[in-house]
Amino acid sequence: MKIVLVVDQFDDANNGTTISGQRFARALVAHGNQVRVIACGKPAEYKYAVHQLHFPFFVEHLITSQGMRLAVPNRHVFEKAAAWADVVHFMVPTPLGVMGLRHVEKLGIPHTAAFHCQPENITFSVHLGNNKKVNDWIYNRFRDSFYNRFTHIHCPSNMIANQLRDHGYTAQLHVISNGIGPAYHYCKNPKEDWMKEKFAIIMVGRYSGEKRQDELIEACKRSRHARRIQLILAGKGPLEKKYRKLCESLPNPVVMDFYSPERLIEILSQCDLYVHTSDAEIEAMSCMEAFACGRVPVIADSPRSATPQFAIDERSLFPAGDVDALAKRIDYWIEHPDEREEMEHRYAEHAKQWSLSHSIEMTEEMFRTAIREQGKGTAE
Repeated sequence: MKIVLVVDQFDDANNGTTISGQRFARALVAHGNQVRVIACGKPAEYKYAVHQLHFPFFVEHLITSQGMRLAVPNRHVFEKAAAWADVVHFMVPTPLGVMGLRHVEKLGIPHTAAFHCQPENITFSVHLGNNKKVNDWIYNRFRDSFYNRFTHIHCPSNMIANQLRDHGYTAQLHVISNGIGPAYHYCKNPKEDWMKEKFAIIMVGRYSGEKRQDELIEACKRSRHARRIQLILAGKGPLEKKYRKLCESLPNPVVMDFYSPERLIEILSQCDLYVHTSDAEIEAMSCMEAFACGRVPVIADSPRSATPQFAIDERSLFPAGDVDALAKRIDYWIEHPDEREEMEHRYAEHAKQWSLSHSIEMTEEMFRTAIREQGKGTAE
């Protein structure tokens, strides 16, 4: 198949949607498809490049601090892409996606969408993450301006599919994991000097309100073994200064940095525990990749997060927002190394059911169905 991905930003792997888009594109090509993208940034053979959309300073800072850039819609680019494509897949309901959808509809090109942007990803940035009315309004706005014009939507988890059904989305919802790549498998290596003699706890995620790294920082302080803990917060984002300030009273200096996938795997292989405190999460690839590498996870049991589905038992869960309960879970895994080692292997095996290869096969079938239904060419 000839597949066009509409994704705004594709060059820099500094946010979850772009990382998923890059992984998705590579895997589709590996399965024998041809893939091009519509995104802002540098021109490339595989890319229909468009200009970046700019905003007033405060709005621009809010967007870029999340690792995102938005793209300027361009009718001619979509006409060129549509003339080549068998199917156009929209990853986010941005101005690029909304206008591009109109052109694709007029041209009669088969099209599908993915739901990667949870309203809370937006509202927590403006301190309204727990305002149900505002979150519902965004769900409904996404629905009416974009998603209800599709017949097929990719949902990375049952949790988000249920949210869409509850909010009146009418498309066929395809629950397909974003998929764990083959590079993430059980690995355990000797610790580097800065980690030696310490119990290394890692969380991977954007430094933003919904991720709640502040809870992990506080739980590490409250742990009975606080002096042993080396906390690693892998990521970047608007709350970096706040989190560095909160970490000043930790017994061991926090490590905060954004890592390449290769370096992240190296660090995961040396860590002892993975913690995921997020209140809102569509799937949490970072957590999946961590337990695929054999790190036992401790996950916030939040109704707005799909991540609790990955817990094998209650030892990997704590009530979202309960810092004391999280500290107790951390202490449990520090004090039971034999159980932790056993569960490392179980989690690595557990991860195999969410392989990227299987996810691509299911996504290809969604594309073929859309192509057949919308009547363009053959879905090969």
